[in-house]
Amino acid sequence: MQHDLIPQVQALGAGSVLLVGDLILDRYLYGDAERISPEAPVPILRVVSSTDALGGSTNVAACLRALDTEVFCCGVIGEDRHGARLLELLEELGAGCEGVVRCPGRPTTTKTRLVGLAQHRHRQQLMRLDEETTAALSDAEMLHLRAHIESALPQVTAVCIEDYDKGVVSRALVEGLVRSAAQRAIPVLVDPGRLGDFSRYTGATMLTPNRSELSIATGVECDTVERAAEAAERLRASLSLEAVVVTLDRDGAVLVEQGQPWMHVPTRPRTVYDNTGAGDAVLAMLAAAIAVGASRADAVRLANVAGGLEVEKFGCVPITRAEVLAELRMSRDRRNGKLRSLEELAAELQLRRDRGETVVFTNGCYDLLHAGHVDFLQRCGELGSVLVVGLNTDASARAQGKGADRPINCELDRAKVLGALECVDYVVLFDEPTPLRLIEKVKPDVLVKGEDWASRGVVGREVVEAGGGRVVLLPLVEGHSTTTLIERVRKGAGSEP
Repeated sequence: MQHDLIPQVQALGAGSVLLVGDLILDRYLYGDAERISPEAPVPILRVVSSTDALGGSTNVAACLRALDTEVFCCGVIGEDRHGARLLELLEELGAGCEGVVRCPGRPTTTKTRLVGLAQHRHRQQLMRLDEETTAALSDAEMLHLRAHIESALPQVTAVCIEDYDKGVVSRALVEGLVRSAAQRAIPVLVDPGRLGDFSRYTGATMLTPNRSELSIATGVECDTVERAAEAAERLRASLSLEAVVVTLDRDGAVLVEQGQPWMHVPTRPRTVYDNTGAGDAVLAMLAAAIAVGASRADAVRLANVAGGLEVEKFGCVPITRAEVLAELRMSRDRRNGKLRSLEELAAELQLRRDRGETVVFTNGCYDLLHAGHVDFLQRCGELGSVLVVGLNTDASARAQGKGADRPINCELDRAKVLGALECVDYVVLFDEPTPLRLIEKVKPDVLVKGEDWASRGVVGREVVEAGGGRVVLLPLVEGHSTTTLIERVRKGAGSEP
């Protein structure tokens, strides 16, 4: 079950990965494409901005760092400005770059995308310019690279090979790396290139093709989970691999292990904005999880979560460990109700904001839940898509001077009753006299109080409005209050039957 994976995600920072593969610089030139050239029937792009980003195996490095996993990069770049920029980005990331070899006369693999503004609103890629060579490394360059690999191996707990077929990942390189890693009992994971022949990866621990790559390599149409599993098992046996993980987009993933029945890990339905980077997110999570000793089955489950989160984002945006934890907590069973710590809540709310949801916040003691409370909270829920209720702790409630026996119900009981309401998504406790600190952390889009607060000043108004949010005062249901209800109960208890 997914909630069992939380301790493994919390342990990810203890792992370290050697990343070997093709180092690529992604460049984006953005501009207005409003005219057609008089010289030829092509759009004219007037460049207004540009960005550089990590591509190829370096995007996997970014994904690993987002998971708090130490990463050492080994690959080649040219002695050019693109190579210098790539090194600069890797160093900013905190990745180890000692294994990056500069090769005179060999260009740094660079993909430059020309992106125009379509219909005055939407970005549209017009063209991609590739600067690269796919020639094999010279013997001297290969020896230099292998020396860096051998030097890094004692420092890591997993090896990841990312092959874009740019001349770095050769059969000889893989053979030597697999042999050296095996001597230290270090697993080797390979994300294969889009090749018809996977034999260069023989002997690796795990291969991670997607559905299309598996079909090309095996000649089998992997249009169902069952056929993908069968093709993966044949591939595993032919290449002497310990395991194959096949990513199947909407169908999740399949794990095939030596001596074990294959396992299907389904994915939950998601709003897919962009598939870019999903494969890198999957590979990074697999490597990060295996690097801290997770089972392959659990590593695939976690990778499935990371890949699902990635497709909900635009572009290659590394998925953080906090986001994965938030997703797992949101998906686990409801035995613990809706009560969250402030740290847990902040992570989950960020995830939901990334999906375009609106956060509503209100607070109170909610000692004895009555019809007025329910009506108020239901109307709060209608103001957005996520309702967070800040709940006074017992100490905070007592400090309000409502009586020595207040609150009647303890904080955990009050939280459980609130959590039973369908309109309430989260309950979070606060111990201070006011919810100001809580509001500063939650950063609600909508802050709601009863209209009786109009003359008293709403705590947190300035914080919410400064962040672009709004404050809403709702009318209260007349004749309903906890104090009145308690007085009625006391009078009834003291009267004659």
